[in-house]
Amino acid sequence: MQTETHTRTPVPWTPPRGADIEMVEVGPYWDAVRAPATVGERALELLGRRAGAVIADYSLMYWLVHPQDADYWPRLEGVQVLTPDSGETTYVGVPPVSHTSGPRLHWRLPVGPRHYFTNGELLYEALARAIMAEEEAVR
Repeated sequence: MQTETHTRTPVPWTPPRGADIEMVEVGPYWDAVRAPATVGERALELLGRRAGAVIADYSLMYWLVHPQDADYWPRLEGVQVLTPDSGETTYVGVPPVSHTSGPRLHWRLPVGPRHYFTNGELLYEALARAIMAEEEAVR
């Protein structure tokens, strides 16, 4: 199992530089993993410095992962892997680089030289552990 965050940045995509949110197609540059914010915050704690860029939007969080990095994950309750292989085009709203606080669409962890992709195996493990912790907290 790898223990580092992927930092290779696909060119030519970069987050929007203006003031507007950009709808970016999943697949050409990255895939995304969407999870509820409560699970996502726990996963971020578990990942620590190994987390890549994360977009937050009120009650949801989106991780950028290498294309196909999460294609064959076993199902996780409440988590959706967004890929171009779903049979239809999927878009993710991407905030401008300057949006770094919420609650509106913002970068929870902004894209940067040390934060781009999250390793798919590490993310899966962190999300699975976060979901188990959430379920135990409810009991």
